[in-house]
Amino acid sequence: MRMDKTQRGWALASLAILAISSTVYALYAFESPQGPRGGSLAGLSFGVIGFAFMLFAALLGARKRVPTWRIGRAQAWMRGHLWLGFLALPIILFHGGFHFGGTLTRVLMWLLIITVLSGVFGAALQHYIPRVMTSDVPLETIYDEVGRVRALLCEEADRALELLCGNLGLSKYSSGEGLRAGGFTALRTIAPSAVPLRTSAAVSAGASAAVAAAPEIILLSEEESAPLRRFYLDEMRPFLGRPKQRGLRLADAAKASSAFAGLRTLLPAAAHVTLADLEDICDEVRQLTRQERLHHWLHGWLLLHIPLSLALILLGAVHAVMALRY
Repeated sequence: MRMDKTQRGWALASLAILAISSTVYALYAFESPQGPRGGSLAGLSFGVIGFAFMLFAALLGARKRVPTWRIGRAQAWMRGHLWLGFLALPIILFHGGFHFGGTLTRVLMWLLIITVLSGVFGAALQHYIPRVMTSDVPLETIYDEVGRVRALLCEEADRALELLCGNLGLSKYSSGEGLRAGGFTALRTIAPSAVPLRTSAAVSAGASAAVAAAPEIILLSEEESAPLRRFYLDEMRPFLGRPKQRGLRLADAAKASSAFAGLRTLLPAAAHVTLADLEDICDEVRQLTRQERLHHWLHGWLLLHIPLSLALILLGAVHAVMALRY
């Protein structure tokens, strides 16, 4: 949920509630001879309002689990969760007169503070990360499909290399087409034996007339392909299999570009198209890794926020019962 002009109404209403509550608290604290207390009428009123705000914020989870409920719009619930949840902190502080009290009250206050701060942190992430995702991951794919797309890219790279350098026992040929990240079509699966091959020496001699009717794959000699095979087996294949491993040169875009530029000086021009495809595959794998990291940041904070919220509601209910009963 982005912090944009659609939040203006909730922001202004929240500021108004905070201003009114602050004024009421200041008058109440000034006129109370023993100072503000949670058990007074004003203190209980602040407590009820603050707990109601917390309950509303907690009900967002139930609203998400039952999307068929036609109780308000989902966006309104999200904005209410954000702003009323944030308001719960100062209202509860007014309830206790800024005193944390006994053990249970102290635990409740720290739970509330951490929950609100984690919520503000999560709201900032939800505002910032989608922009980063759009700029840094133009080939964004469905998160649950990242592993499968990465495997398809690895298979595509194996095929491209073997069609150029000969069979190295890497690729698994099958019929059909794979999908790249972002929905782009991968190279069509073609067995090397099914495609006419020619050496780069034949190409340089001008033997190209026989290939006008059908596309051909240029097969490099063992000596010509040695730098590419060595690079692929030593660097690129490990990177495609474990892109999150530290210390890999291809994990850095600038270093990867330098590596491929160096390869272009060592390989004949006939191999440059395949080399560009391999460079594109590395770029897509880096984007998938970036997407995974951003996804973890976008959703990981909930692992702290949700359990704390549930504990806060439960202990808040216990505190309310004990306060009213005793």
